[in-house]
Amino acid sequence: MGATLENVTNVRPMGEDFRWFLKLKCGNCGEIPDKWQYVTLMENVPLKGGRGSASMVQKCKLCARENSIDILRETITPYNAADNETFKTMVQFECRGLEPVDFQPQDWTDYDEKAKESVGVYEVTHRFIKC
Repeated sequence: MGATLENVTNVRPMGEDFRWFLKLKCGNCGEIPDKWQYVTLMENVPLKGGRGSASMVQKCKLCARENSIDILRETITPYNAADNETFKTMVQFECRGLEPVDFQPQDWTDYDEKAKESVGVYEVTHRFIKC
């Protein structure tokens, strides 16, 4: 992720219920549903055959293949003021049959009453890197 920070020292996902909104592509047939889907740390769905669990398990509507994606909790990293306007890895996902192809970030603005300054996160950009 990359962003422009205004009077903000760091940005990080808050809580187990933080939603990572993604568009996900089926690795088997290439289908990309139009709707945004989200994954959270709160969700923990068992995989078939006792192979562990994932943040999301879904069956592709086109080819019926069961795919999953899991948020790797230990990889969640804040985006700090020193990272301003550069790319930094903030989260990693373990993907089994799914590939994230788009992310829906939200610009955020507010006013800091104590500092008497506007604060914000703007021009959020992203890219996915396969490991």
